[in-house]
This record gives sequence, structure tokens and C-alpha cells, in this order.
Amino acid sequence: MIREIQLFDFQTDAKNYLLDKTTDSNSKHKIILKSPTGSGKTIMLLSYIEDYLANVDTEMIFVWLTPGKGDLEKQSQEKMEKLIPNAKTGDISDVLLQGFIGGTTYFINWEMITNKTNNALKDTEKKNLFERIAYAHRNGNDFIVVIDEEHLNNTVKANDVLNALSSKYEIRVSATTKKLPTAEFYEIPEEEVISSGLITRALYINEDIDIDEVEDIESETLFLIQKADEKRKEIKEAYIEQGENVNPLVIIQFPDMSERLIEYVEEHLEEMGYTYKNELISKWLSDEKINIEHLTKDDYSSNFLIMKQAVSTGWDCPRAKILVKLRENMTETFEIQTLGRIRRMPKARHYGDDRLDFCFLYTFDEKYKEAAIQSGNAYEVRRIFLKDKAKDFKMIKEVRNRDFEYVNEKEVLDKAYDYFVEKYKLGKDKAENKKTLENYGYIFGTKVFSKYRSGKFQKLADISDNRKGEHREIAYEVSTHDHGIDTLHSVDMIKKVVGLPSNKMKAVLQHLFHKMIRSQKKLVALSNREWYAFMINNAYQLKEDFIEAASRPDEYQIQLLLDKREEYKLPLEDFQKYLPYENDVEIYENNAYEEYDTSMTTSELRSTSEQLFEYHLEERKDIDWFFKNGDTGKQYLSIVYRTGFNKEYLFYPDYIVRKKNGEVWIIETKGGESQGKSKNIDKQVENKFLAFKSYAEKENINWGFVRDRNNRLYINNTEYSEDMSDSAWVSLKEIF
Repeated sequence: MIREIQLFDFQTDAKNYLLDKTTDSNSKHKIILKSPTGSGKTIMLLSYIEDYLANVDTEMIFVWLTPGKGDLEKQSQEKMEKLIPNAKTGDISDVLLQGFIGGTTYFINWEMITNKTNNALKDTEKKNLFERIAYAHRNGNDFIVVIDEEHLNNTVKANDVLNALSSKYEIRVSATTKKLPTAEFYEIPEEEVISSGLITRALYINEDIDIDEVEDIESETLFLIQKADEKRKEIKEAYIEQGENVNPLVIIQFPDMSERLIEYVEEHLEEMGYTYKNELISKWLSDEKINIEHLTKDDYSSNFLIMKQAVSTGWDCPRAKILVKLRENMTETFEIQTLGRIRRMPKARHYGDDRLDFCFLYTFDEKYKEAAIQSGNAYEVRRIFLKDKAKDFKMIKEVRNRDFEYVNEKEVLDKAYDYFVEKYKLGKDKAENKKTLENYGYIFGTKVFSKYRSGKFQKLADISDNRKGEHREIAYEVSTHDHGIDTLHSVDMIKKVVGLPSNKMKAVLQHLFHKMIRSQKKLVALSNREWYAFMINNAYQLKEDFIEAASRPDEYQIQLLLDKREEYKLPLEDFQKYLPYENDVEIYENNAYEEYDTSMTTSELRSTSEQLFEYHLEERKDIDWFFKNGDTGKQYLSIVYRTGFNKEYLFYPDYIVRKKNGEVWIIETKGGESQGKSKNIDKQVENKFLAFKSYAEKENINWGFVRDRNNRLYINNTEYSEDMSDSAWVSLKEIF
């Protein structure tokens, strides 16, 4: 029995807290447990469940919900069966076959139930799940729900399951969760977990990287992997000295769009003697898994694991000591949970040897600093239902016509050239153009410039403190052989903005900046190595310039739109984010949905212009109903617009309003002006305005863009101007 296993004091305290709260009728329904990765949350929860079933209610049904990455529900179930041999456990198949049985803990994967693309459960089986839940309630059974990694499941679909279970208590557990006024909250101090020996004493970032050494490297990727391998060998030797049979693992983390980089790394690992065939490399991707059966065993032969974001949660391999975070995708969101993968101590003890008591991160990517500021969503989601009077409403929406491709390589080149010439006042003298662009921050030469951080960090939260650690800037000569992938990634960043394939986007950039390509649209004539370095160093600035170029309106393009048109009706039910702790909540009687209230329109969830507009609509006596449109999804009203490069997108106007006289208005709200400065952040605003205008004319419908200024609303449906002092912006009350 698990109670025979010695729990640490902090684990016992957490378990007792859960027991106290789930046996106190005055406790709040939701209980949040913030538990650092590696603190043994599974052990704590299993111990809690065992004690509850033994001493409180032998017939309580526990439903343990886990995210769908890494078979976490199977791991948790197997751990319970191993530690508590007499425990009654089940999974989704058991529920469907025989229903819920009192005193049983069911381990269920969220994605099997909620993910449309996951075919693990057919519609009839999903229906049967809800029938099994209803039967258990009719049979007098109660549920306590445990939501593992709860930050991943704050979704609308997950809410359906939780509402059906109607649990007595809901225990939400995560390393990155947030305190809510509507929930009980308990946080396990990270320092106590460190002191217990369960996790490393500190994280060391870029240890033993000498700035002079970095400046001589040919490839960031290979340099980091070689450094990690050297550290792995040091750790391996340290384990041998301690008499421990542990083979430390290096995790190489790739972003999602990285197939070329993975092949590149695999080739060089093979040159170092590490292959899949000799079982010194493992791979864990969503569609490919190699050498993972024994991966988590302390003495398994694999030295490297190739992975992406997908395995960052729900995976336990304590021998993992080193993480190499590659910078191929500069826009990737770094998950703080990933750092937790390398913090566990395989023998749950410290050795007094930094090689074993630390974990190590090697990266030139600084995204981890932002991710270390642990945040969570303070809102919840509520289902609301359409009022009868709005159910018969119909109109036309536009969707993209995927049978046509409008983005033209020559047109992109011409427009990009004109944009750079106009913005930076460039001429025919390419040497002078180079100096001018340099004055605006563009970097030239054959060196790649970068920066990295080094230092020791005890708590993950310390990483977000820029005062800690050492920041170093580096520069090294570009290599057309080793930096090809970095250059292609820079091209890919820009192609996403423009809408061209990689090869055509690369050609456009070479026409503009590479001397080997003959072109009348040449801005700067760079050598091959200079062009490689230019693309890597200036990827972000180039992307911003192409975004701005794409935002330039073209009324002629609107006339060419061959969009598809479909009938649109308001969703019979919708889900709205709301703040559960709002005081003095009032219903919007004029909204199209029942129980749409002011907790859904707070400043945390709505812009100033949206708030003012909804208040205005609620005060009006001539409004039949108004509908807050969603941001994306087939269930919402969409209009097609084009960028300056002819790439098609959908945008979703914020409101549909019907007056009592039958008049229908569609309104898009934008950031207004404050102290003479625009608050609008949408760079495609003019293209959307033109598309909206065209749509309204075709559909013979009332429309307008609405913005706020000095807490008053103004509308424009004539000619767009960012300056709200322009006569095109008139008081909302004059027109609407």
C-alpha cells in the first residue's frame, strides 16, 4: 500500500490539504494544486485517493483526466496498480463496456473525448460516455475529478465533459497554474522540492561556453550538440564514480517545422558515432518513434533523444539531464514545462557533485526567459444559448476559394522593391543603398551576430530575471554549408507573410539583395556569403518590412476576389470566456443569447471600443439583439480580404446587430486614439476596410468600423483614415 512508501513532508502536507478540502462542506468546488515538475504529484494524488477511499467514502468514483501527449493516462494507471495492488482502476474502454463502478479510479485521455481529429472514440461511443455518466448519477454515485496538467485543458470541449460529470470536487494540478478567487489554492514551494532531492539543485544555462570559442564556430547547432555531448560524458563519469548505473540522456528539442534541421542533425550525430541502428539515438515525434521502448530506464543505451514540443508534457525520464534547445524556428513558443523534463534526479537524491546535482540547458534561443514567467488564464468558459427571436436570422458569409492561387512572384518582387525604395528613399547606387539600410538598423557583412546567456538558476522563476546570469554578444563567420538551414528558415519566416512557396520567396529576396541574380529590381548587391549572413541577421526586420508592405491597400484586388459564399446562421449555442469572480454582474438584455452578462465584457476580455459599444447597444431601446462574433471558426461570420501581395485571409467582424425595425448592421471595432496616438495594432486594417466595404455593397447591408476616442465612439464606412480627426470618422449616434 502506498502509505508504506515514505512521503516527503511537503507531499504529506499537500495530500492532507486535499483531504481536508474534499471533506469540508464549506470548501469551494474547485481545488488548484500548483506542483513543480518533478515534485511527485502522481504519488501525492494516489496517496490522497487511497486515503479518501479507505477513510471517507469507499464508493466515490475518481476520474483522472490527462492530456493526450505521451500516454500519461497509462503511466498514471500503471503507477497506481504497482503502488496500490488492491486498487480498482479502469480506462475509457471499461467505462464504455460496463459503466462507472463505485470505488474505482478511471484514467482517461482528454483528447480521446474532445479532439475532433482523434478517431479513438466514435460519435456513438462519445454519446455512450455521457449516458454512462448520467446512469452513474441516477445510481446515486458521486465523482471527484482530477485534472492533470490542467493548463492544457482550459477548453470549451473539455467543459462539456466536466459539466456532465457534475463532480463533487474538481482537483486541478499543474506546474504552471494560477490562483483563482473562485477556487481553493495550494502551492508546493519549489525550494522544498529541491531540498528533498527529487529535482536538481539548479539549472545551468550554457555552462563552459567561452565567448572566444563561440566566435570561431561554423554552426550553432553542431556547436551546441558537441557541448552537450561533452557534458553528457562528464555526467556519465560522475555516475560511475558514485557507483550508479545511470546513462545520462541529452534531449535535442526541435520546433514543429524542422524536418530539414532534423535530417541535418541526424547526419552529424552519425558522424559522431551515434545512430538509430546502434541504439545510441532515440526519436519521439508524433508520426515517428524509434528506440523508445526502454528509453526511460536508467541504464538504457540511448544517449540522445530527438523530440519536438509534443513530448514536453506527460513524459517522465529522470535520466534526462541535458536539453539542447535549437533556434531554427525563431517564432516558436518555448514551453517552460520542457525544462521540467531535465530537472528530475533519477535516484531522488543529491550527491554533492554539481555534475549530477545540476541540469543543463544549451541554447542561443532566449525564448525560455519569456516562458519562465509562469502565467495561466484567469478566465473560465460558459455555454450560452441563442434566444428564440434570433434563431431564424440568416445572411451570407464569405469563405476562401482554395481552388485559386493569387500570389504572383513577379508582383511580389515589384511591390517589395517599390516599398523599400519609398520607405528608405533608395536609389540606383547600391553601395549608397547599403549605407542607408545600415542607418536604419540592417546588418551587413559576413558575420552572424547573436547573443546568449550563461549562469546558474536555482528556481525556474529566476530565469525571467534579466539581472541574473551573464549576457554575452557573439559574432562568427557565416558558412554557406552549415548555415543553409538558418538561411532557409529566415526565408520561411517571410514566406508566411507573403504567401509564396519557399523557393519563390528565396528568389524574390535574391533578386532584391543578391548580386549573382541579374535583376532590374536590385537594391543591394551582396556576395553569396554576405547574403546568407544578411538573411540570418535581419530575419525579423525583413519580416516586419514585408508585413508592412503587405498591409498596403489595393482596391483593384478587391474587385478580383472570387470568394465562395455560404448561408450563415447564428450558432444555437456558443461559449464565452468570463471572469468568475466579478462582482455586481448584470445581464445584457439586448444580447442574442440568454445569460450573456458583464462578466464576459471586462477589460481583461474586451477592448475599450468593444466595451463602450456593448454598453451603448444595451442602453438603446431600438435594438432587437446583438451578437458578439468569434475570432475564428466555421460557426462564425467571415469575410475574405487580401493583403497587398494578394494572399487571401478571413477576418471576422466583431458584431452583428439587428434593430427592431429589421435593419441589420455589421460592425468591426478597432483600437481608437489616446492622447493623439492611435491604439490600433492591426496592420491589415485598410485591406479589411476595403473588403468589408465591398462585401457590404454586394450584400446591401449596413456596416462600419468603430473606434473610441475620449470614451466616445466614432464610425467610418466611407474612406479609411488612421487619424480620427479626419472627417470620415463621425459620431456613432449620427449614423447608427
